[in-house]
Amino acid sequence: MTKKLFGTDGIRGVANTYPMTAEVALKIGRAVAYLFKEKKHRAKIIIGKDTRISGYMLEEAIVSGICSMGADAYLMGPLPTPGVSFMAQSQRADAGIVISASHNPYQDNGIKIFSGDGFKLPDEKEKEIETFFFNGYEKYLPDPKNLGKAYRIEDAEGRYIVFLKNTFPRDISMEGMKIVLDCANGATYKVAPHVFWELGADIHTIHVTPNGFNINDACGSQHTADLAKTVLQKKAALGIAFDGDGDRIIVVDEKGKTVTGDQIVAICAKTLQKTGRLKNNTVVTTVMSNKGLANTFKAMNINHVRAAVGDRYVLEKMIKSGAVLGGEDSGHIIFLDHHTSGDGIISGLQLVATMLKEQKPLSELAKLVTVYPQVLINVPVKSKPRISSVPEIVNIINKTEKQLGAKGRVLVRYSGTERICRVMVEGPDKKTTSSHCKKISNIVNKALN
Repeated sequence: MTKKLFGTDGIRGVANTYPMTAEVALKIGRAVAYLFKEKKHRAKIIIGKDTRISGYMLEEAIVSGICSMGADAYLMGPLPTPGVSFMAQSQRADAGIVISASHNPYQDNGIKIFSGDGFKLPDEKEKEIETFFFNGYEKYLPDPKNLGKAYRIEDAEGRYIVFLKNTFPRDISMEGMKIVLDCANGATYKVAPHVFWELGADIHTIHVTPNGFNINDACGSQHTADLAKTVLQKKAALGIAFDGDGDRIIVVDEKGKTVTGDQIVAICAKTLQKTGRLKNNTVVTTVMSNKGLANTFKAMNINHVRAAVGDRYVLEKMIKSGAVLGGEDSGHIIFLDHHTSGDGIISGLQLVATMLKEQKPLSELAKLVTVYPQVLINVPVKSKPRISSVPEIVNIINKTEKQLGAKGRVLVRYSGTERICRVMVEGPDKKTTSSHCKKISNIVNKALN
């Protein structure tokens, strides 16, 4: 059964346009309330959101759906996605719902769902929600005396801050360390500065004034130019850029150079291995991870497991292989010893802890991975037929891979959240890599549009 609503990271789309309408949100609220209901008690659903203007509309609709199905809604307000995951566990809730479109611009929004144990839902559970959504729910609606209630949790931020601080080693202090935080005018704008400041860092913040429309706008993990400039101006040890919902980071070193998710994973993996905490000597990344990372892990004798794109699939492989570290080059990193989901703040804390333990600047640590030149082109498409069924695309991929040989690779895949085909090429140099990527992208555009 192919999913109709859910992509690789929940449901996503343009706000006030299907599927991101109040009507859909209400029905999702009902579906979650019904499917997570336990016989012995009224279902308890945690709700958090980022700072988009459309969050108000969707939040109210989801609450209406939950209460109309006889469950109770607990509103957290703006809180990072991993904060909602944490609160779902802490509150012993039946489920957690996040209203966010992550790194997308303000006009988009999305719905992500966690189970009560803080993990994102498997495909099977998402299909159950879709079945309930499309097959009708009227017969399950309770009578008036069994309707649910809505509550607001005022101290959610404080609880989450304490949890985050406890993931940082007690024998290390950030005192005197200059750090720049770019909160993307998103969900981390309150929490992240408090955490790093309370741990002793000399922090400077940028993009911490959300207005509903400026989330991810020329800032955050997707746009690090402003962060790099500020790091150099402030002579900081590093800069950390979060995305809109706070589950990923991209980092800038003291020289203003970007440090990718792959490099962060490798840096932390080395420290965990050295201290005997890299369980099963295994790290999980995705098929999008740079070839240079694979070479690094091979040299370190680390078992490298690849998963499909999406932190959900990384987590599944981690649990299956017994790994405690996994991530994506985009900056989603999971430290399973600390949290059940990717958490940008925890990732930043673990990287800083490694820097302080090693007593080396980030630029030096980042040399661990020799990054192959990589070019990624996003091609907007009208439809998403199976790539293997389009001869023109298959032929150009095969031809390019033959030309690159062992010096590169090609990956063509659809985005799970947007009408986009991602064309990624790695090669021996930037010019060659870019040329191949443009050729493939042009053929993808002609074949699919």
